[in-house]
Amino acid sequence: MESRGNVQWDALWIDARLATMAAAGYGAVEDGALAISDGHIAWLGRRADLADRPERLARAVHEAGGRWITPGLIDCHTHIVYGGDRAGEFEQRLNGATYEEIARAGGGIRSTVAATRAASLDELVASARRRLRPLLAEGVTTIEVKSGYGLEREAEIKMLRAARALGTVEPVTVRTTFLGAHALPVEYAGRADAYIDQLCADALPAAASQGLVDAVDAFCETIGFTPAQTERMFEAAKQLGLPVKLHAEQLSDQGGAALAARHGALSADHLEHVSEAGVAAMAASGTVAVLLPGAFYFLRETKLPPIDLLRRHGVPIAIATDCNPGSSPATSLLLMLNMACTLFRMTPEEALAGVTRHAARALGLQASHGTLEPGKVADFVLWDVARPAELAYRIGFNPCAQVVRGGRIAGPR
Repeated sequence: MESRGNVQWDALWIDARLATMAAAGYGAVEDGALAISDGHIAWLGRRADLADRPERLARAVHEAGGRWITPGLIDCHTHIVYGGDRAGEFEQRLNGATYEEIARAGGGIRSTVAATRAASLDELVASARRRLRPLLAEGVTTIEVKSGYGLEREAEIKMLRAARALGTVEPVTVRTTFLGAHALPVEYAGRADAYIDQLCADALPAAASQGLVDAVDAFCETIGFTPAQTERMFEAAKQLGLPVKLHAEQLSDQGGAALAARHGALSADHLEHVSEAGVAAMAASGTVAVLLPGAFYFLRETKLPPIDLLRRHGVPIAIATDCNPGSSPATSLLLMLNMACTLFRMTPEEALAGVTRHAARALGLQASHGTLEPGKVADFVLWDVARPAELAYRIGFNPCAQVVRGGRIAGPR
């Protein structure tokens, strides 16, 4: 460890077990210590390698009590900002109503669009905070939030403003994604190309000009938008200097994963129906596969994403809640770890990497987040567990003991 002379760290955690997630085997460091300065990790390693007594090295010394410390969790795919809910439709379906019948009666995504357009900015922020807080209590320190329930310029901008506001009223880093190409609004029925024209020429540039967009996404699917329409969104994003992501191959293989890879996408998400050609393209481009077990479960899907194929080609696999009112009303990232293991047969180590290291990469944050390494943002969580695998093993159990965000203790709340 480099000598620091009279310069002190801001804080030092000792008597910790570190799951750095920077190497195989959780990147584990037994009997470790972690120091922070200016909101970043300044040093970490074995406690025995500390050059001096802890109280001489840091202004504040915290005893971890043998707890495991992991990077802060990252939920890299959510639709957490929206108006209304769809619990009534859930009940209707279980009582025999079809999705088509509900949609014809004004339900489905149309009901969420109507409620989102009608909600004020403050109402959207308030309802999103209620969904966000359970995630924060489980150690989430970074979250991605998509638009896509406004489907017209001002409503999409309102959603993105609400997402940005979450990062000012709650201890969380927010990355925003413009998803205007989520569904075709009723005003453009039968005119999908005209709607894409409007998004590319008006809504997206307007949102980007206000600093509200970190990435651009689209729903490339038979019930969404064609590959050609998706490519136009990607070209518009490129003109604005914005990275892209894609809802791809959830219901069918439209070649979306390969399309995303050609555009250097940060991620392709869902991927139940992705082909080997699509996986190979993602591997070549470094595009992350974001798997969404909550939607798989809630929709009672049977087509599993090709985990072995993704492993074989070395595609990074992230895990997220996909929190949304229609197909994954999930506000527990820990539950997604368990589902990733039980439904998709991922290992606990793969699942934890999926909400730390690989989730950071899916948001373009790999240089600053996702692992415990010197120089990275000091977002980390202390857990009352005997081993990291316990985070994926238990169901309905939250062992989060402390959350540190940007070097400051932020929870539990």
